[in-house]
Amino acid sequence: MTPVPDLLDPATWSGRVFSERWRDGAASAAVVEPATGAELARIGLAGPADIARATAAARVAQNDWAAAAFHERAAVLRRAGDLIREHAPDIQHWLIREAGSIPAKAGVEIDLAEQECYEAAALTSAPPGILLPTEYDRLSMARRVPAGVVGVIAPYNYPLVLAIRSIAPALALGNTVVLKPDPRTAVCGGVALARIFEAAGLPAGVLHVLPGGAEVGEALVVDPAVRVVSFTGSTGAGRRVGELAARHLKRAHLELGGNSALIVLEDADLDAAVGLGAWGSFLHSGQICMTTGRHLVHESLIADYLERLAATAEALPVGDPATAEVALGPVIDAGQRDKIHALVTATVDAGAKLLAGGRFHDLFYRPTVLAEVTATMPAYAQEVFGPVAPVLSFGSTDEAVRLATGGEYGLSLGIVTADAARGLALADRIPTGIVHINDQTVSDEAVAPFGGLGASGTGSRFGGAAANTEAFTETRWITMRREPARYPMSTIRR
Repeated sequence: MTPVPDLLDPATWSGRVFSERWRDGAASAAVVEPATGAELARIGLAGPADIARATAAARVAQNDWAAAAFHERAAVLRRAGDLIREHAPDIQHWLIREAGSIPAKAGVEIDLAEQECYEAAALTSAPPGILLPTEYDRLSMARRVPAGVVGVIAPYNYPLVLAIRSIAPALALGNTVVLKPDPRTAVCGGVALARIFEAAGLPAGVLHVLPGGAEVGEALVVDPAVRVVSFTGSTGAGRRVGELAARHLKRAHLELGGNSALIVLEDADLDAAVGLGAWGSFLHSGQICMTTGRHLVHESLIADYLERLAATAEALPVGDPATAEVALGPVIDAGQRDKIHALVTATVDAGAKLLAGGRFHDLFYRPTVLAEVTATMPAYAQEVFGPVAPVLSFGSTDEAVRLATGGEYGLSLGIVTADAARGLALADRIPTGIVHINDQTVSDEAVAPFGGLGASGTGSRFGGAAANTEAFTETRWITMRREPARYPMSTIRR
């Protein structure tokens, strides 16, 4: 593999979008560093006309890409994984400065992106179907074939991973892809991937990267060339995507919001539980769909848990991850900060007790702990998407189940207990797409199925060979006879 110097040099992509080649965008926008407000570069923005041009090109390119030998597609994906590793420092730089990631979070994201490419490479040589029994003298089979053009809409919080986890398997299975990254993180979540796959030898027209606003996303969803839409984002936006896709008779894979519970049973190791709760609520300033949004703690432990969690929150350093060693960086923008603060303020006004945080400077929101919470208070009942830990006590296992199953979300669940079998039995009573016994709610692996229930999405459509194959292929029934079949027809009389 030939080294690619200056992979993310803005001279290549400034003011441009990637569609067969780097071309001027319909408009441009500043790349803003949330920690400082500084302009880092300018990205190109697409318009609906760019979507139409890209999907037409993707449809043309798809036949040749699907017909490419499996080992050729695998080689491109393996090279992409290698390039992500080779250029990890450059990618990490943009994840820190553009997305506000602390270095450790950025490193995990890069590792996951690399693994997504390697796992996807293995999909290219997976058996494409099965033989079926038939009562006739013929061969009958079910074969998985590429869906065609896949539209991917990815968010700002884990921009690299939440794009590549759809792009890589879709490409591996013979599809072409049009990606709309969030304009706020279009470099680390869009430009980086365009440059990586360009350098990996992906043919022109197979991947298009078009940052833009809601109108661009809508154009992508309704475009007749797009057969599958893979969306990650808020539940409200996901409902609109799902409605549009259904109206146009196409599949939409929706990975949406969450308000995940961490249940701390009376036999739990308290120090371990507090550490898990802090990590689950405060990692990346709570801007993760799997964030621990509700802490359900047995009444025998609640006082000590609150005291220790609040002390942990107050001790965590918050600041610019590019210039200091911090636990929390900035939230993405003022709108998100104000939403977080409004939910915290409304919850305190409703009677909750603020034990830590509840304050901010610029876009740096302090990790927050709320006690004496009830199930109807805003920061407990709604997804905050910020570093906020509402804590509520329970007295019995049945009460814990009732509290954990309250609300519309069903993404992730954590249970802390000295008896892992008891934890698993408890999890069976609480429907979620993901369960972690003796761990917090935030976890992801390229080899594992990922998805939520209810308002959290349409189930596991990401991760693992089975989920990815189902997500990005269609099933075709094929029969084959040695000779043409003959069908006697009755004489038709007038």
